[in-house]
Amino acid sequence: MKSQLMIFLTELYPLVAAVVAMLVSQILKTIIYALKKETVELKTIGSTGGMPSSHSALVGALSTAVGLKDGWTSTTFCICVAFSLVVLYDAAGVRRAVGKQAKILNQMIEEVMKTGQFKSGRLSELLGHTPLEVIVGTLLGIGIGFTLYY
Repeated sequence: MKSQLMIFLTELYPLVAAVVAMLVSQILKTIIYALKKETVELKTIGSTGGMPSSHSALVGALSTAVGLKDGWTSTTFCICVAFSLVVLYDAAGVRRAVGKQAKILNQMIEEVMKTGQFKSGRLSELLGHTPLEVIVGTLLGIGIGFTLYY
């Protein structure tokens, strides 16, 4: 006989898979950042941008879990895929462009601050993802979706 908790988690499997994929992605991102920069910064656990994309992992796992649970031809799966495509486009497109703009603005601010004419804080440049970061995040999410199902 299954416990109430197991029944509850089974019903919420798509949500559980999505959250686990996001958390695993953020942990991997922190490890990769630490290896690249040779320093551990725990603030990267909650940061946007970087490898792998946690947004992509989340929607990849969610769509996979819904497909496995409700069927690959279900309306729910179709909605998840459409939602996922919007998130993936945003992660690699719009947010990436905003990150590039932030980098240019930060350079402008630094130049103006050197002359003493302007004072302002820096903008976050790590907002979007490269296509590779989105692909890796999506594959990570799909893998977690299948792993938790089986």
